[in-house]
Amino acid sequence: MVADSNDIPGGKIILTNAEWKKRLTPEQYYVMREGGTERAFSGKYDDWKEKGIYACAACELPLFSSDAKFDSGTGWPSFWEPINPHYVILRDDYLLFIKRVEVLCARCESHLGHVFDDGPPPTGKRYCMNSVALNFIPKNRMESSNGESASASSSTDL
Repeated sequence: MVADSNDIPGGKIILTNAEWKKRLTPEQYYVMREGGTERAFSGKYDDWKEKGIYACAACELPLFSSDAKFDSGTGWPSFWEPINPHYVILRDDYLLFIKRVEVLCARCESHLGHVFDDGPPPTGKRYCMNSVALNFIPKNRMESSNGESASASSSTDL
């Protein structure tokens, strides 16, 4: 699935490798721009329980709601669906000589993790993400002065 840039709030972000290296930590660059993976059970958000939104650490596009998060026991934060299917790109990945499906941010095309078909209902999907590729935005910080969610693009209630 490839998102049309019209579907992405703020449009696509295209930077050079040098610009990404200035913007990201070395670990984030390794995971998000080189397709690496953090060690299982080492990420900040694996056991995170707060209510809120998980956004792309490189561009802040809201990607996953805490309401879709579940404990997969794999050592990485896992979700059964993204906030909006147009906010992620799914791409076949044969790096380990088996077919996997890589998940990329649709705005900046940063590597986030992989999606598997062994998740819970209602989708049966497990979006297995790297914590370092995500920034958590607590529910109370998303509320604007008029009480509406700052990420109004989300169709998932918190």
